[in-house]
Amino acid sequence: MEKPDFAKGGGILPVVVQDAESLKVLMLAYMNEEAWRKTVETGKAHYWSRSRGKIWQKGETSGHFQEVLEILIDCDMDTILIKVRQHGGGACHEGYGSCFYRRIDGDGWAVVEPRVFNPEEVYGK
Repeated sequence: MEKPDFAKGGGILPVVVQDAESLKVLMLAYMNEEAWRKTVETGKAHYWSRSRGKIWQKGETSGHFQEVLEILIDCDMDTILIKVRQHGGGACHEGYGSCFYRRIDGDGWAVVEPRVFNPEEVYGK
């Protein structure tokens, strides 16, 4: 199988993560070749953490893993879209179903989604 062109992104590519049923965008993440391979092999989403400099499986700490149902790639082979079934409370480490839970509102931001889990209970922070 032809794989994404990781060279274009300096070894990592953006990944749009979408709920397969609602089509809501859950998060934006990054993959390197190893995360790509693990995702394809296991059917569970794996990403490259730019801040930690390592591979991580979504849900490895929280249990809120992503079951990959479909993988698409753009015409330039340098952006990945995965459609997932989100298991557990939600995709966002802040406790929301989606990482896109704020909307611009005048001069600030308004939270437009309810929290679905308490991050302090899940992550112990």
